Amino acid sequence: MKTLLLSVLTLSGLFAQAQTSLTLTNTEVANILKGSYTPVTYAASSVLNDPNVISAELVSRISTDSLKSSLVALRKFQNRNTGSDTVSTTRGIGAARRWVYNKFLQYSAANSSRLRVSYFQFNQTICSKTRHRNIVAVLPGSQVADKSVILIEAHLDSRCESVCDITCNAFGADDDASGTALVMELARILSRYTFKNTLVFSINIGEEQGLNGSTAFATWFSNNGVKVKAVNNNDVSGGIFCGHTSSAPSCPAFGDIDSIGLRIFSYGGFNSPHKQWARYIKLEYKEQLASLVSVFTDIRIMTPEDRTGRGGDHQPFRSDGYTAVRFTEANEDGNANSTAAGYVDRQHSIRDSLGIDRTGDGVEDTMYVNLNYLARNALVNGNSVAMAALCPDTARLSASVIRSNQVRISLSSSSVHPAYRVAVRSATNDWDSVYTITGATVDTITVPYGSNTNFFISAASVDNNNIESLFATEYSLTTGTVTGSSSVGYTATTTAAELTPPPAYKGIQLVQNRPNPSDEATMITVVSETDAYADRAFIRITSLDGRVLKNIKLSLKKGVNEVLYDHGYGVKGTYVYSLIIDGLPVQSRKMIFR
Repeated sequence: MKTLLLSVLTLSGLFAQAQTSLTLTNTEVANILKGSYTPVTYAASSVLNDPNVISAELVSRISTDSLKSSLVALRKFQNRNTGSDTVSTTRGIGAARRWVYNKFLQYSAANSSRLRVSYFQFNQTICSKTRHRNIVAVLPGSQVADKSVILIEAHLDSRCESVCDITCNAFGADDDASGTALVMELARILSRYTFKNTLVFSINIGEEQGLNGSTAFATWFSNNGVKVKAVNNNDVSGGIFCGHTSSAPSCPAFGDIDSIGLRIFSYGGFNSPHKQWARYIKLEYKEQLASLVSVFTDIRIMTPEDRTGRGGDHQPFRSDGYTAVRFTEANEDGNANSTAAGYVDRQHSIRDSLGIDRTGDGVEDTMYVNLNYLARNALVNGNSVAMAALCPDTARLSASVIRSNQVRISLSSSSVHPAYRVAVRSATNDWDSVYTITGATVDTITVPYGSNTNFFISAASVDNNNIESLFATEYSLTTGTVTGSSSVGYTATTTAAELTPPPAYKGIQLVQNRPNPSDEATMITVVSETDAYADRAFIRITSLDGRVLKNIKLSLKKGVNEVLYDHGYGVKGTYVYSLIIDGLPVQSRKMIFR
């Protein structure tokens, strides 16, 4: 997990040489990613593709012993810095990546050689090394009509206090051996099954110096026209202990333990495919696994794309137009600012170890990476990509408010499905209700909102196995207002709502921030019926006594406009946000920080 964003931007400048010679060393893997392959070549001798069976077997087959074995093996390489030794067979990044490569080959051999393995190679000067390699394994999909792939990633490189220190013991147990072990475990297990879409397991290099390995891979995807259904980035995945410091929004106090919560960070708000993917992950976990797990994971859909001033390998893919999210533990042991005076936490330090041997018998008695928690996080990941790789095409939606909070739904897709699902939300990042429409494509639903509530709506298809497709992009409606129908598919389309601002600015509404009360960041929304005030507006944040805390530029275009306000970790109280046009306050609302 890279360090504070300001530092990363500085690092990016230090390592800003162009990435060149982007290539997969195995051309077969390159062709699979492009969808240029014959599926029968990779067919399993016994096809296992029942989603309910896969979910159940994920619960039983994800192994804490297997995860620990990977963590112990990764520790033995001592220093996995991107610039560390590439020749030694026992120490450094070269030995570590060859070990991962060979483990992928072992998983493939145990599953009829269906998992195909390659290095992804690129040239860039990072910590004095000029050539670098990600490790990639692909499980080819059973069809090529939809060439979209699903990517599960983590980063292999580790670091101590200094970003290019190749002599320290940079075990990097939680950051990010935990994510690497998780991705490897899913490659081991999921290569047993048959999916419609190709699964890609990527262990990246150069994350700590500025997301270099993921940036290069995302660029290769974009340059070669690879279609991506979703990206799951796993970074800092196994810790449950709250350090003296942590990057907001994180743990409440030193020593706090959270082995239940799992945070999913993603970019955007309204009409964000990344937030839609996060909601899908949570829905599939709840509906497929709630009755099967002994300890339920509290999946928290976070407002910002990452923690304050931080970033990860999902961001290059999002920047290139791909749907991507980040999975991170609820409690972090440190804020990665390991060069600061008095820093005693483990993240980005020589203290990021697997555990402590308190009895001297060579076995850790206290584990900093909680294996049961890591296994539960692997389950959330594995179930989401499995369901997405099996699901049908996405439905398109037309909807209109016909009276009060009654909404008429009309659904369509490229093929007929036995059922459809309609999701609605208003005040939070998660869906408030998910309706099922069976045996019909036109129906009426009652949304759980009072009059003049702005809400968002989207839809999915359901197949004969009762698995939802990914949900289409959202658009907005307002209860109590008959608007006429408006359709939306994969493009962002919004319907106009009935708005009641001051007469001088009719057709503009400042919506209640979401979530409210908020965590560490909140989304402020303005709905406009006109482009007339574009580039003439901003959002002003003030305290209750009128002190101006921040002004945020707002490009006020027709439709739904959003800005993210990051109020900082630990801030509490009630504040006011106002829409300012031409220097004049148009509307104001209160928001609560907790």
